[in-house]
Amino acid sequence: MSRDEDVEDKVTIALIACGPEYSGVQSEIESAVESLNAKLVYPEMDVSELDTIGRDFGLEVASADLKLLMARAKAIVEGRAKVDAVFVASCFRCAEGALVRNEVRRYIHQNTSIPVISYSFTERTTASTLLTRLEALTTVARRRHLLAREKQKGLTAGIDSGSTTTKAVVMRDNQVIGHGWVPTIKVIESAEEAYKKALDEAGVNREDIQAIGTTGYGRFLVGKKYDAQLSQEEITVNSKGAVYLANKQKGSATVIDIGGMDNKAITVEDGIPGMFSMGGVCAGASGRFLEMTAKRLGVDITELGSLAVKGIENNIEMNSYCIVFGIQSLVNSLAKGASPEDVAAAACYSVIEQIFEQQLQEVDIREPVILVGGSSLIDGIPRTLEKFLKVEVIVPPDSQYIGAVGASMLSSGYIKEE
Repeated sequence: MSRDEDVEDKVTIALIACGPEYSGVQSEIESAVESLNAKLVYPEMDVSELDTIGRDFGLEVASADLKLLMARAKAIVEGRAKVDAVFVASCFRCAEGALVRNEVRRYIHQNTSIPVISYSFTERTTASTLLTRLEALTTVARRRHLLAREKQKGLTAGIDSGSTTTKAVVMRDNQVIGHGWVPTIKVIESAEEAYKKALDEAGVNREDIQAIGTTGYGRFLVGKKYDAQLSQEEITVNSKGAVYLANKQKGSATVIDIGGMDNKAITVEDGIPGMFSMGGVCAGASGRFLEMTAKRLGVDITELGSLAVKGIENNIEMNSYCIVFGIQSLVNSLAKGASPEDVAAAACYSVIEQIFEQQLQEVDIREPVILVGGSSLIDGIPRTLEKFLKVEVIVPPDSQYIGAVGASMLSSGYIKEE
């Protein structure tokens, strides 16, 4: 978060959930929330509502805990519970819970301006797993005015310390004037190399930079190194960068970010995230799977897309979403004489299919759909996504620098007026 984190008021997060206390996850949720200077509340409701809540939602369920979940959501929408954000959770094994969770998430989002995220937990869910998601909730609640910013001003820089690559940009008066992109090896050294490249391309000195923003997995370490004005999670930063570069800051939009190890699907309204989903079952739905496929085919990752658009994914049998077994399926297909084009097409299709089934059901898809991240540059990815969603997919310029652009833009809000 930013430098003024310690003086900000606590964000009140409503937890409406089924089962975390039985699975050992409750303490992990509480730990993550406490670390963000926030507090959990459990909306009060009338017990008599449990008898009719299923009819109110048009969704009759057997579980008393799920009825309680819906009743608490109703209390939030009707204003009986005053909260800043909502976290909706249920066990990933429960199909009934998934239906209720999705309906409640949509109900809150459509009837309030409160940011909401839904999550399916496992017995192994930890506070660190939840941190980025809950941090995004607190960011939207605390910094709505900052996220509403539509232009960058002054001379600023953004550094995105990602899991596989580190990106940096320099911006001046609402224009990107310098870029840097390197593999993430050692967090600080990679950040310095990317930052130096961006500064050199921009033709400016680092002492002239008025504000720096950092994001990504290494945001806190890099932020401390450069005394950054803003160190913020990638959900809010990337959604802002996406609508900025796509020139879609007004109205609704959906941002899909395919990262090196995880993905994000974000519903945005006037540049501010409202609903979002992060991660998937496996890295088989990420850029890492595409990198491994390209390596197995003996081509550069930049060539994978041109192969994929010439192939037919149905010619390849994929037995698993797992990154290990997925690659094994592709290797077996090659051994049987499959063409590289068909394998590339199957890899792109597998990634998008998993994102569609696992994540895009957790948000409302609203046009325009904006695809960002390094994988957006692989031709087969946006084309396959268009097939699934039946809408045009926008890949904005500099889409691979999305986090760095968002961080640079938002950090300009901390430039002191002369």
